[in-house]
Amino acid sequence: MRLKANIMDAAQIDRALSRIAHEIVEKNTPERVALVGIRTRGVPLAETLHAKIKEYEGVDVPIGTVDVTLYRDDLSQVAASPVVQATELGFSLEGFHVVLIDDVLFTGRTVRAAMDVLMDYGRATSIQLAVLVDRGHRELPIRADYVGKNVPTSAREVIKVTCAEIDGEDNVSIHEVEEAVR
Repeated sequence: MRLKANIMDAAQIDRALSRIAHEIVEKNTPERVALVGIRTRGVPLAETLHAKIKEYEGVDVPIGTVDVTLYRDDLSQVAASPVVQATELGFSLEGFHVVLIDDVLFTGRTVRAAMDVLMDYGRATSIQLAVLVDRGHRELPIRADYVGKNVPTSAREVIKVTCAEIDGEDNVSIHEVEEAVR
């Protein structure tokens, strides 16, 4: 995999998340919003959005995480022994507009799996989607309600998001691979 370009640095990511936080509270009553990060890199993004909404609105919205590993439709292709992490939803979904948060929206299959997880935990008023990067190439009819950056890609390109909490730095880069990604 060869680095093609850095497309967002820490300041650009922070600005995009600030904009998304404002858009979430403009579209919803903050007291009825819950944020749910999709593991792995959706979790620190959700935590940042949580802090920004609290700063802007003074509302401590519920926050949780989902692990979609066992809900994936390609589980047998991902790993022989998948590592399953905890789904943590310490609140009822009832009456909340749940905003799922992920780093990159690609085929839509991860988001579909995350919605399946949420359905097992209850009935939210609505489910919305916030992503840092939308790279296109959807296989399912899923779209993001909030997007940090649209980055049209080819099938030979991969978007890599790094988060300071996990990787030591905040960055979004595009890489080229030898074979088409699918």
